[in-house]
Amino acid sequence: MHIAILTFEGYNELDSLIALGVLNRVKKSDWRVSIACPAPRVRSMNGVVIESMATLAEASAAEAVIVGSGMQTREVVADGALMAQMQFDPSRQLLAGQCSGTLVLAKLGLLDGVPACTDLTTKPWVKAAGVDVLNQPLFAKGNVATAGGCLASHYLAAWIIARLVGIDAAEEALHYVAPVGEKDEYVTRAMRNITPYLAVDTAPVATGAH
Repeated sequence: MHIAILTFEGYNELDSLIALGVLNRVKKSDWRVSIACPAPRVRSMNGVVIESMATLAEASAAEAVIVGSGMQTREVVADGALMAQMQFDPSRQLLAGQCSGTLVLAKLGLLDGVPACTDLTTKPWVKAAGVDVLNQPLFAKGNVATAGGCLASHYLAAWIIARLVGIDAAEEALHYVAPVGEKDEYVTRAMRNITPYLAVDTAPVATGAH
């Protein structure tokens, strides 16, 4: 089971790395979470350099993909060769857009007729791409989810865990990272945002390991 977090030059650390940490709370032998980049290394908006763990081709074959956010997302969507490498299909994988990652999904035609969530900076660009933007942290339809705000990244991670493993696993992952003394409240609030989007009428995502 491969979950890829697309991470581009100028990436937002909170968007990619919080999701990475929460997703890795799942301890299964076939569970793999990777940072997928178009280059061997990428530098964040604050200068943090990380090495890619997977290619975009591997991400396109993953069971789940989070498209991360960053300062150069408009450059990403303007790069036809780069966009052509993202061969995503919601009929066989879970797809999630975090903040400006929503713009990538929109430009790939994966949000046609579906409202979405994004950050306030990206909102006008997503609307210009023909997508209605919601004033809420998370929205999902079928196998496609979007989130707005850096600290909504744990919602996307928990949504993926709930869809691929189960609600109990999602709650356990959130409980682990939640602040001491606020764990029950934190998990309850998170699940209140996620649970409405867990009952879907789409075919289940394949669970074979790569």
